Amino acid sequence: MGRTKRSPTTSSDFLYASAMFLWRSAITIFFREVRPRGAFHIPQEGPVIFVAAPHNNQFVDMVLALEVWRETRRKVQFLVAAKSMKQRVIGFFARMVSSIPVVRAADEAKPGTGYVSLSEHDPCIVVGHGTQFTKELGPRMQIMLPKSVNAPLAEVLEVISDTELKLKKEFGGDGGKGTLKIRQKVLELQAQSEPGLEFKKIPHLDQQDMYHHVYQCLTEGGCIGIFPEGGSHDRADLLPLKAGVSLMALGAMANNPSLKVQIVPVGMSYFHPHRFRSRVVVEFGTAFDVPQELVALYRQGGTEKRQAVGQLLNLIYDALKIVTVRAPDYDTLMLCQAARRLYDIPGQHTSLGQVVELNRRFLEGYLHFKDEPKVKKLRDDVLKYNRMVRYLGLRDHQVPRAQKASWKTLGLLIYRLGLLQFWSVLALPGVVLNAPIFLAASAMSRKKAKEALAGSVVKISGRDVVATWKILISLGLTPVLYGFYAFIATMAAIKYGAPIKWQICTPVLVMLALPLVAYAALKFGEAGVDVMKSLPPLVVALIPGQSRSLDRLKAMRVQVTNELVEVVNEFAPKLYDDFDERRMLVTPVSRPGLSRRRSGGAPSRAQGTLLVHPMTWLDEHLFGWSPRPSRSSEESAGVTPSDDGEADDDIHEHCDYDNVVGYLEQRGAESTRPRSSERQGSYADLQRLRNESRERLDGIVPASTQLDETVAEADGVHLRRRADRRDGPDASS
Repeated sequence: MGRTKRSPTTSSDFLYASAMFLWRSAITIFFREVRPRGAFHIPQEGPVIFVAAPHNNQFVDMVLALEVWRETRRKVQFLVAAKSMKQRVIGFFARMVSSIPVVRAADEAKPGTGYVSLSEHDPCIVVGHGTQFTKELGPRMQIMLPKSVNAPLAEVLEVISDTELKLKKEFGGDGGKGTLKIRQKVLELQAQSEPGLEFKKIPHLDQQDMYHHVYQCLTEGGCIGIFPEGGSHDRADLLPLKAGVSLMALGAMANNPSLKVQIVPVGMSYFHPHRFRSRVVVEFGTAFDVPQELVALYRQGGTEKRQAVGQLLNLIYDALKIVTVRAPDYDTLMLCQAARRLYDIPGQHTSLGQVVELNRRFLEGYLHFKDEPKVKKLRDDVLKYNRMVRYLGLRDHQVPRAQKASWKTLGLLIYRLGLLQFWSVLALPGVVLNAPIFLAASAMSRKKAKEALAGSVVKISGRDVVATWKILISLGLTPVLYGFYAFIATMAAIKYGAPIKWQICTPVLVMLALPLVAYAALKFGEAGVDVMKSLPPLVVALIPGQSRSLDRLKAMRVQVTNELVEVVNEFAPKLYDDFDERRMLVTPVSRPGLSRRRSGGAPSRAQGTLLVHPMTWLDEHLFGWSPRPSRSSEESAGVTPSDDGEADDDIHEHCDYDNVVGYLEQRGAESTRPRSSERQGSYADLQRLRNESRERLDGIVPASTQLDETVAEADGVHLRRRADRRDGPDASS
């Protein structure tokens, strides 16, 4: 059903639209690209709960609200910790988007008197040493142990005396996962003459007000956004999900029998989440209805209620597994990402969404077959290849194009060094003027990361809070710094006797000019960084004796790639019954212009269309120095964006200077091909359209053009849906 475009009419709508504009501006500056995937899954109407994971980037994860607003003009109300709502800046923006405060137990924890240990006979009995249980604790309150035993929580059932109380369940739940570790830690402390563990007391929290706001929002057909892991973290896998999301969905439907709540899983995939000018993919999974049988079970209360909550939580977890990239540890994630980069398809490149899908499939396949001898050997070979690439100072995507040293290599190096100097000079004014912001944001974000790490048991290095604080500090300091510059300029105009009209106009002109200078510095700086990344292969090629190392590295890459393809072809059909029919689709390389910043003519949403390496044209057409690879070598140079860590190829999807060179010679032939839009449909959409158009296109146009037209058709459908949703009834539906 189509829907008309809604314009903000109420004050809350206006505030939300203003907040989205401000947040979009900040996100566009911080991220180089924000790409939605599967946005057509977003329901156009009715109550919806967006369940997002992993929660790897604190408040920046609210970027999913931007995509929902862009696609449907629907508002998403997030559940935000009440502690965060009390912070001045965060609370201000949270209230603008009508966020719902949630009081978290850990935020209300206060140190208790004395020390505690567990009874030798009953793990549900807590024994105190110098404690005052009768004064400090009561039924339904909680007791939390320190981080040294993973900070487990347990609810108090009964306070027996000042030195003894009974828990409702042992620490770690019915399975008693934490009991053994607690006993061992207590024994270690007693050996050091300490009676037991310190503890914190947590009052019983009444969340009825929060649930009331959630129920009201859903009853009115609104959208709720929640991160069911509870807090943000920087782990490679999902944390255990909290039951709150199930209670919200089931409780709302139990209170209103006519209500039908839909749940949409959302996967947040960041490429260096804490770094400036990185990328993010927001993947929306298929929406599903809350089963009525679980609602009926929930209404019965007691054990049946807990059973219904658990079953719905399992459904949500299974849905999140489809849209998230999950690894048991960081090393496994890096290994699978390295394998994905080697598994390229000749003459084609993968979009950000397809990179996420490939990462997910490689992780699933590796975890399933990691004990197979061939997979073990492949793992060792990939790691050996990665070590050699790092030793030579290269990145994987640069290896196929590395050339033997010649006079052209030296000339190209000198030219690019000059080009780097050119971009650096243009970027220098903006860099100098904004240096206080960069330095302050970097220092303060590191400090906040350390504080967050010290107060958490799930974080690894605290990187999940870095991007948030970089953005918040920059937003706060920018107007102050620019105002200071305007004041200095005005004082200078007065001191040197400028005409009165110039004295009056000076602060206005400075405040208008500084953002333009900052934007120019951003674009010129990106150009310089991309040129700088193209230098290592040239430097390596000019070092005496490195030609042999490059030849060995190229041969090793070919060997490892062939080995990887053989392993995939052997084991993937065992994991996917439809592997041959549903291989990952990738779009043919389309570079009609002078830069890869435009993929098929549509500019990336997170970057401008100006200042995109205009001088790269000189490499090929004026100097003729860029290497002209053969078709076969060019086809082996598929480029994909990186993911994280030192196995990074630094996200060369749309912006790499050294990847533009060598493809320009095809622009005449490729300009006749249909141009696919930057915004691509999901894998399922592309596969469906491919099957529908195969018979129609077969035998009429070349295979590469078939795929281009299929992708263009999918993009056209998606763009038409967006336009129709915003501007009028959807004729296609």
